Amino acid sequence: QVQLVESGGGSVQSGGSLRLSCVVSRNMAGTYMGWFRQAPGKEREGVACIKPRGNTGYSDSVKGRFTISQDKSTQTLYLQMNNLNPEDTAMYYCAAGGTACLSDRGYMYWGQGTQVTVSS
Repeated sequence: QVQLVESGGGSVQSGGSLRLSCVVSRNMAGTYMGWFRQAPGKEREGVACIKPRGNTGYSDSVKGRFTISQDKSTQTLYLQMNNLNPEDTAMYYCAAGGTACLSDRGYMYWGQGTQVTVSS
């Protein structure tokens, strides 16, 4: 069983930054790895992903503000979030073992989530 443990969430004011981390217990090379979020009353949405060849993908809502990266030596996935706004408030999840970038149906393994709250 693959375990994913997120950290780095918190509360910030609009315009602030946070960096989320996700430690993966097993090497997931060759699969998609991504970040998703879910706000209260809304469906879970894909935010960013790293594709098997290393290129990245982003949702339109975060493009230019968020950056996904990974440290293969520590099997850690990161999400740097800049210029946050209240619409970014959500529970953020990392996922691994995916078959498509921003589609949550294709991911096999999920973390427990970390809360991000942005106040205006």
